[in-house]
Amino acid sequence: MTTKSYQAPTGIDFDREFRAQLAQMTSGLAPTAFTSAFADWAMHLAQAPAKQNELQQLALKQAQDTWTFALRALSGEPLSPAEGSATPADRRFQADAWSGFPFNVYARAYQNNVTLMKEAATDVSGVSDYHEQLIEFALRMLLDASSPANYLASNPELLALTKDEQGQNLLRGLQNWTDDVQRTLKGAPPPGAEEFEVGKQVAATPGKVVLRNDLIELIQYSPTTPDVHAEPILIVPAWIMKYYILDLSARNSLVKYLVDQGHTVFMMSWKNPDESDRDTGMDAYVEQGFMAALDAVSAIVPQRKVHAVGYCIGGTLLAIGAAVLGRKRDERLASVTMFAAQTDFSEPGELSFFINPSQLALLEATMHQKGVLESKQMGGAFALLRSQDLVWQPLVNNYIKGQRDRMIDLMAWNADGTRMPWRMHSEYLYRLYLDNELATNRFPVAGTLVRLSDIRVPMFLVGTEADHVAPWKSVYKTDNLVRSDDFTFLLTAGGHNAGIICGPVNPKRHYRMKTRRLADPHLAPDEWFEEAPRSEGAWWPAWQRWLAEHSSGRVKPPTMGAAKQGYKVLDEAPGQYVRQR
Repeated sequence: MTTKSYQAPTGIDFDREFRAQLAQMTSGLAPTAFTSAFADWAMHLAQAPAKQNELQQLALKQAQDTWTFALRALSGEPLSPAEGSATPADRRFQADAWSGFPFNVYARAYQNNVTLMKEAATDVSGVSDYHEQLIEFALRMLLDASSPANYLASNPELLALTKDEQGQNLLRGLQNWTDDVQRTLKGAPPPGAEEFEVGKQVAATPGKVVLRNDLIELIQYSPTTPDVHAEPILIVPAWIMKYYILDLSARNSLVKYLVDQGHTVFMMSWKNPDESDRDTGMDAYVEQGFMAALDAVSAIVPQRKVHAVGYCIGGTLLAIGAAVLGRKRDERLASVTMFAAQTDFSEPGELSFFINPSQLALLEATMHQKGVLESKQMGGAFALLRSQDLVWQPLVNNYIKGQRDRMIDLMAWNADGTRMPWRMHSEYLYRLYLDNELATNRFPVAGTLVRLSDIRVPMFLVGTEADHVAPWKSVYKTDNLVRSDDFTFLLTAGGHNAGIICGPVNPKRHYRMKTRRLADPHLAPDEWFEEAPRSEGAWWPAWQRWLAEHSSGRVKPPTMGAAKQGYKVLDEAPGQYVRQR
């Protein structure tokens, strides 16, 4: 994809305006992508009489099973929906209430229908893998929406709750719905988020803002130990989220943990862009973001190399910046650490459902119209990937049970979204996701192509087992692209956020870790998984030990800022940009 794909038009772009209007009607989903997938599936199924016969036989079998089960259930004896079924039990129907008629029949019929539809969507010869994945995704959304567990009349647990409370749960649910509508119209955060105020309950680690430009603020955190590791840490968070996911409550703040272990920590805090930033591109994020922050850290802690850390898309940016430094033979980096960050986007996981030319054309048109991508649009896409847990279950809890989930710091942070500029996000989606230019040495920075093989410093990568945003096997692919002779990969339990923000002590977590040298044979992901030893607990201490081993000793803490070098203290942490709405 050339840069012409996302250059501003010289005149009124009626096609782009039409696509933007279409996106409003389809909730941002591209109908052409799904209709093409359906047509591919339908035409190839029409050419597969053996598959059709197999589906007909399965449909008859499932219908017979439903009727047989219904006749047994009519006796009135408790009968579990999973009784005698070859299909694994659905956790939504495991309560005893689902063993009564007619609810057990509803559940059994639903599970039989799920089995039939999933079989129909898969293994149709000739259908492309991507189209099969799209069909499965659309089917999963449909099945999640049609579950009898989601509705009052077909869910015995909800009916029993309503009877016990004499309908008070429904009244609370109506109040919750009214409150949510009012908050949405006002742009207010969800209930309970006010308990986690930025600068007080979260983003509260003491520090100073020592740099502010048009794109970032740089925070230098105050030391808590009499001496510190000589090499400072510079953290590059993702700009699709506010940085304080890494500085939540004291018990699970990565920043506080590092400071308390004697590290000098610097954090980039991204500006929340508005329409005036629409033409800010990836080059600016490299130069005014990472490079500007690195220059500041090098001035404040002179003659010391820097441990650079990137999270999610911030890790991708860090890899790009490290490659630029490697090409220039700039040796300021002591190491590179990347949390749940991809550099090879050939297998991006479930996000690929939203990464195709039709979908990107629709999204680009929406962004161009507004100048930015709103955080709610991103959040909606992520929610669809786990619609049962992130859409339907919260709806049932809030509006039928009348129960509010207890707000926690991570949930409050998740509701504090950010926007993204049109140009940057278009470049990111087209060049990195769609065209995979970074992994194929075709990604330019300031007009010059970068190569990840120019990265030769020690590296530490973290993937999470249940990550649907950056699947760990995709994260692991960075090993194929860099030339580091000291490459450690760590795989931890959890997802994209909870797996990273696990705290320094967490008995419910485990991780695997293994280091390879450049001369070692490459291991495929599954081979690595078998060879990497498993350890119980949180992974933060293991990484911190790695940082300490790659540092050169302890020294006195540096000064806060460096006024003579142009980096005077501007503000108290957490600064101004993180508070922008």
